[in-house]
Amino acid sequence: MSGRGKGGKAKTGGKAKSRSSRAGLQFPVARVHRILRKGNYAKLVGTGASVYLAAVLEYLAAEVLELAGNAARDNKKTRITPRHFQLAVRNDEELNKLLAGVTVAQGGVLPNIQPVLLPKKAGGDKE
Repeated sequence: MSGRGKGGKAKTGGKAKSRSSRAGLQFPVARVHRILRKGNYAKLVGTGASVYLAAVLEYLAAEVLELAGNAARDNKKTRITPRHFQLAVRNDEELNKLLAGVTVAQGGVLPNIQPVLLPKKAGGDKE
């Protein structure tokens, strides 16, 4: 008997299970694997690499979507807009560092007024 495995004939009639469902992910593991192979990142790509990368991408997407959804809810909106995405990313320290060089179209800027420009409080002088 040549090849790998336990030997014998393959079981027929069993339902095909995707690699994403085996890994418990929503992101497509097979597509990530194909992109890794076609992208010439390395000569050989292990099977675990695509599962790991798909899991990381899914985690990042879930994190950004949660924060953007919270920003949309704070603004009493039902849809996530680029503005909500921008507010979510720029208010989170780690995501801001990851996406430091990224410009979000229609994202705007964080509301910020320099303290020097604010009017001074009246009656603060005591001599």
